[in-house]
Amino acid sequence: MKLFVPRTFVFGLFLATWIFNGCSTPPPMAASPDIQKQSNAEVARFHVGETVSVNFSGTPDQILPHEEIIKEDGSITLSLIGPVRAVGKTAGELQNEIHDLYVPKYFVRLTVTVKASDLIYYVRGEVKGSGRQLYVGEITVTKAIASAGDFTDFANHGNVLLIRANGQRIKVDCDAAQRDSSKDPHVYPGDQIVVARKLW
Repeated sequence: MKLFVPRTFVFGLFLATWIFNGCSTPPPMAASPDIQKQSNAEVARFHVGETVSVNFSGTPDQILPHEEIIKEDGSITLSLIGPVRAVGKTAGELQNEIHDLYVPKYFVRLTVTVKASDLIYYVRGEVKGSGRQLYVGEITVTKAIASAGDFTDFANHGNVLLIRANGQRIKVDCDAAQRDSSKDPHVYPGDQIVVARKLW
């Protein structure tokens, strides 16, 4: 009898320890820096002037690929379904929307693949680093010129032309834009900035 009580006591103590410690939920682990960076990273979204390629597959009859520059109103126009807003959407969001506009109204099965062109704009004329520039996010004319090495000594700061991908032309006075940000228009993929030369 003396042996039975201690064993029962030990077993009860073990059981209580297991209940309060073994079954408790472990504290949540902090997210690793890589996961945090991934969740906080900006997702690429379409902009006006960017070229969008739409490919179709999975139908009995072949549908020709469609490539179009996003218009000023933010849309592209596809056969049968008409205008589709692209601006502000990711490639995945846009291809899902296009798919749902075609299926099941026009096709039983359809695979849609949307791709974006390289995000670039151009700076030409009197800048030190003339040529293609990688579009990595929101940027204005004066900042785009600075990223292209800034003006040469012969540049006319008051005669800069911003040419949109759709052909629209906007004259920019960069000296005035430095003083008033409302006069410093945004640059989008496919745009061109042309810096004129001084007359003297």
